Amino acid sequence: MLFLQLLLLAVLLPGGNNKDVVQEDILFRVIQISSFANHSWAQNQGSGWLDELQTHGWDSESGTIIFLHTWSKGNFSSKELVELELLFRVYFSGLTQRIQDCGCQLQFEYPFELQVTAGCELHSGKTTKSFLQVAYQGTDFLSFQNMSWVPSPEGESRAQRVCDVINQYEVIKETVFKLIRNVCPRFVLGLLDAGKMDLQRQVRPEAWLSSSPFHGSSQLLLVCHVSGFYPKPIWVMWMRGEQEHPGSQQGDVMPNVDGTWYLRVILNVDAQEAAGLSCHVRHSSLGDQDIILYWGHQLSMNLIPLAVIVPLILLVVLALWLKKCCSYQNIQRDSSPCFPHCNENCTAQEHRTTE
Repeated sequence: MLFLQLLLLAVLLPGGNNKDVVQEDILFRVIQISSFANHSWAQNQGSGWLDELQTHGWDSESGTIIFLHTWSKGNFSSKELVELELLFRVYFSGLTQRIQDCGCQLQFEYPFELQVTAGCELHSGKTTKSFLQVAYQGTDFLSFQNMSWVPSPEGESRAQRVCDVINQYEVIKETVFKLIRNVCPRFVLGLLDAGKMDLQRQVRPEAWLSSSPFHGSSQLLLVCHVSGFYPKPIWVMWMRGEQEHPGSQQGDVMPNVDGTWYLRVILNVDAQEAAGLSCHVRHSSLGDQDIILYWGHQLSMNLIPLAVIVPLILLVVLALWLKKCCSYQNIQRDSSPCFPHCNENCTAQEHRTTE
């Protein structure tokens, strides 16, 4: 079978070692979503992820890998990347054809989706975990373990039948094993080396507070906003003194368009109890210097510039007004009952000038 023969391409990929050592857990995974509407229509989507960062995509029209960063090719040669690309292209084509031909026998009911997640996890440069899991309609279906396909309990008899079929192909099992156990770790180490300048960057977060009252209630909703930080791990908490407030509710860490992250932590308290609360932010870019925002202080600090700027503006406006008044008086040579002081000042100035 041509499909099985081409799968041998993965075995041709060398399994060399990388001298650089990773000192923390790094997860790389490839996600596949295959949608089957009927016997003649199917769509395959693919993406690659380094932890929470998407590094690769898949162009289903041309059957090519999309490299989302300048370093997404890692340290693989052009020949190795071409072989991987051909492998995935044949895999998607063969999978689609086989399911469309045998879908009824396997009791797949149209329309349906298959989700596949495969990859490896590294710690200190060594593989600690490799995996391949398949879900059918969002439910665990089967997985690859110890050179065999194993059905999930949720997959019931349907998953067992599929495993019985694909376990007959030793070449497929050997190829999958080599991809997730040998090729994946080497590729991840190459990604980390090629993209270390980008992956190791540190961006300090910006933080601010906001609030909104509950209508018809004495309750106050306090929100601590933290934005623009990288990398993703961060700790944000409402505190009273040195104690964490148990009512703090953290939302999801959301991406910004520039690749940094945004988070908000909310707290619902009685308005009379808001005094003395503070929001603490800890992030790797801050070192040992946490960001601490005290509720109530931010408002007073914002009022300080206003207290200085507003009088200055009024003084400038008053000076311009008096100058304009005097100029007008000099031209008209007539006093104004509305501005006697201005007229007196102008008259005195004219007297000094004539002297």
